[in-house]
Amino acid sequence: MDQPDFNLLVTLDAVLTEGSVAGAARRLNLSASAMSRALARLRETTSDPLLVRAGRGLVPTPRALELREPVHRLVEEALAALRPAAPLDLSTLARTFTLRTREGFVENFGAVLVARVAAEAPGVRLHFMPKADRETTLLRDGTVDLETGIVGAEADPEVRTRALFQDRFIGVVRAGHPLARGRMTLARYLAASHVLVARQGGRQSPVDVALQGAERSIAATTGSFAAALALARASDMVATVPARQTGVLREGMHSFDLPIEVPPLTVSMLWHPRMDADQAHRWLRGLVLETCA
Repeated sequence: MDQPDFNLLVTLDAVLTEGSVAGAARRLNLSASAMSRALARLRETTSDPLLVRAGRGLVPTPRALELREPVHRLVEEALAALRPAAPLDLSTLARTFTLRTREGFVENFGAVLVARVAAEAPGVRLHFMPKADRETTLLRDGTVDLETGIVGAEADPEVRTRALFQDRFIGVVRAGHPLARGRMTLARYLAASHVLVARQGGRQSPVDVALQGAERSIAATTGSFAAALALARASDMVATVPARQTGVLREGMHSFDLPIEVPPLTVSMLWHPRMDADQAHRWLRGLVLETCA
């Protein structure tokens, strides 16, 4: 079956609204001959004369009367869909955004971000979801609106990214720990008992890469920085964690610069390109960027 010419809907709407070929031609800025050709195509497509002569004028057929309202409604809806989006009104925006974040984001930035959202758009709600892996499937299928994390070489090229901030690794021990006194040296750091944070995938920690073969004494392994800090707070173990992402979690503990050079981490936000032009999503991205700046 041949695909119908949907441009004919606009012509049909003009013909049925004006009730005359001349009026429809003026409305569509067409010549009389072009309008006659368009009417001929409409009659062929609908298998109905649509307008028939009655005295000195034209009157619609029953089929034309039947089509007038639904065709007009279709054309109006199509025009509305193709118009530029109306300016975003944050005061009336009602929407829930799902943010999939690494640990530490909610603890360090969540309260400020929620407060900013509430002040600017009271009808918006934020749903924070933990991020356990680097898969971007949830962004692609629309389950998640925005993610935060470190963009690796294996990142999906389809996904948009924007850097939020740089972070660096530091060492953390409980208050009163022997390492809280005196100058930190590589020998003291290596001699201590460590809790290792091992992410999914089994990749080597950037800290161990920077140690270039020197080995830490690992007493425990955990999957999160929060758990590592909890263990260090209640023991003599050392937790090596990103500074900015653990600021709140480290309160009351002693932090120190590492005795080795570890490359900084760049934490970014990620989203699917279909959300690029969405005004509400752009507003949210701006708030996240400002909150983390």
